[in-house]
This record gives sequence, structure tokens and C-alpha cells, in this order.
Amino acid sequence: MPPRKKKLKKKNKVKKISRSKKTRKIKKPRIKKSLPKSAPEIKLEKAKENPIIAPIESNQWECWQTFNPGVILLENKIHFLYRAIGQDGLSRLGYANSSDGFTLDERLPYPVFEHYQNNFSFYSFASGGSFGGAEDPRLVRVENEDTLYLTYTACDGGIRVGFSSIKIEDFLNKNWRWRPPVLISPPGETHKNWVLFPEKINGKYALLHSISPKILIAYLDDLNFDGKTFIKSLYHPQAEWNHKKDWENYIRGAGAPPIKTKYGWLLFYHALEKGDDKNYKAGALLLDLQEPTKIITRSKNPILEPEEIYENCGFKPGIVYISGAIVKDNLLLVYYGGADSYVNVAYTDFEEFVENIIKEKITKFKIQAKKIKIKK
Repeated sequence: MPPRKKKLKKKNKVKKISRSKKTRKIKKPRIKKSLPKSAPEIKLEKAKENPIIAPIESNQWECWQTFNPGVILLENKIHFLYRAIGQDGLSRLGYANSSDGFTLDERLPYPVFEHYQNNFSFYSFASGGSFGGAEDPRLVRVENEDTLYLTYTACDGGIRVGFSSIKIEDFLNKNWRWRPPVLISPPGETHKNWVLFPEKINGKYALLHSISPKILIAYLDDLNFDGKTFIKSLYHPQAEWNHKKDWENYIRGAGAPPIKTKYGWLLFYHALEKGDDKNYKAGALLLDLQEPTKIITRSKNPILEPEEIYENCGFKPGIVYISGAIVKDNLLLVYYGGADSYVNVAYTDFEEFVENIIKEKITKFKIQAKKIKIKK
């Protein structure tokens, strides 16, 4: 009998040890699950209504592609100036509007802006599928001025930046009396994705003309370009954030015009991720309010990626291209082109989105501080 008792005790000991081991294994995943709370994932929710603008076969000027819209919020309504390509291969701008930002109230059957060029270029075809015209518009109202300003990519014997404007009254009444377009980037150079700030910085108009990744801004007394003087710019696409864990490998350019927040200017940008040189993805920066060439922080991961059918089936699969963003009723509405073929919208709570970018920065600093303490 005694030997049996000893064996039973050994079995009990084994059971206790195995339970303690199981307890340890359960605890480890719980620690990992708690990490995202201090490092929130920053993503935009894609609308179920996407795409909100698609080609119309019966309209020859927009029967192939409709994408990359400029947007503006006026009189509590969102107005779209979207890029369209039709049977003649030219890129024009069409108009639509929406009250809720997700479904259209009105869409005009004719183009409202054209850039007339003297030369056709096959080089322009790589910039979205057209042989010339006006591409990728950005619409901005500076403070409370009575004018809307338009920057766009002008495919006119090359790829340059075009500029025009229209009175807000004419725009709302659909009297398309645009100021004659003028080229503002130097001839013989390739430039695109130039965006105007919606407020003056230190009393001057601010035009962001490069993010490579250094922010370059031209400060101007007025926007009366004469077509003879140009803004000198420098574009260096390789990412130079000087951080080994950065997701970007190749910076493409700025997205929508900047949006003012209490922390800084929110700027979206396009980039290619390391190990993925085919898909456009989007990130977010916060720039200093008074010195917007200074980067406060940025999203550590893409905030928008090509995952849906309307982002991967079209003229150029794997493209998400943000060109417009507004805040309406504290909802951040981000408008973008998918696969260079459709207009889509993604959204999120505006304040929460900005706070999460700031939290990422704070969390990053906390992690670095912990590592220093451990080393000591």
C-alpha cells in the first residue's frame, strides 16, 4: 500500500505542474491583445455605396473612366469636379454634387472644364490613360474669398501643373466662366500634385509643390500668374524619413488640399510600400500650423489601401488616389480614385482620426522610453 500512495502523490504533482504551464500559455496572448489599445489602428471605412461615380456609356466624353475628384463644401453641399476620359482620349472635368456625401443629387451630362492643348503626348497616357487635357483637380477656397482656385495636372506636350479659378457665385449657378488656364510649373519638367492651403500662412498664399519627403512650399503675395514666371520645384521620390520601420519606399505626392486641425494641417499623401512597387497606398501627415514645412507626425501604416474590386479592376489596377477631402458634421469624408476608373469615398470620425495620429506619436515615444529604461 505505501508504494501506491507515493505513486498517487507523484501523479498529483504532475497534474499541478501541467496546470501551471497551461496558465502561463494563456497569459501571453492576453498581453498581446492589450497592445492595440495603446497603439490604435488608423483606417478609413469604405462606403458601401462605392463607387459613387462611374463611367456612363452614353456620354462619349466620360464613357471610359471617371476618377480622382476635387471636392469643395459650399452651402452645406459637397461639389465634385471629377476627371473623365472618353472616346477621344482627352481628359476633361465633369461636375456632380451631393447632400450627404455618399449619393449624388445631381450630375451634369457635359464637361465643365477643359484644358486645350496644342500638342498630344503618348507620355501623358501613363498618367492615367489620356493623351492630353486636365487631370487630377484640386479645389480650394482660401479663407472667405469669393473665388475657388483650381490646381490640376496639365497634359500639354508633357506633364505640368495648371491653374485656374472661378467666382463662387458662378460656380454655384453653373456658369462656367473659368479664368483662362495658365501653366505654373517650369517647361521641360514633370510636375503634378500641387495643392493650395485653404488659409494664408503669415499673410501669404501657400502652395505646397513637393513632398519628397521634404515639404516644399511657395509663399505668394497673390495668385495672378502671368504664364511667364514659374514656381521652381524639386521632386525626389525616394523616402528619406530616416526611420528603418517606415512603410513607404517611394513617395508619389500630396493628396487632397490640407485640412486644418487643432494639432496641425492634416495632409494625405500617396506612396508605394516597401516590397510592393505596384500598388498606390495613402498615408497621413500632420504639419505645423505656422511652419507647415515641419512634420509633426504621420501615420505609421497606410490609412487607405487597394483591397476592393473597384480599386483593382479598371484601367490601372491597385490604385487608390486621394484628391479631395472635407469635414461635414464632424465626419471626415475622403474622396479618391479607384483603379483610375471610379470615384469612391471613405470616411471616419474626424476628431478621433486626428487624435489617433497623435496617440501613435505619443505611444511611439513611450515605447522608446521603455526601451531606454530596460537598457539601463
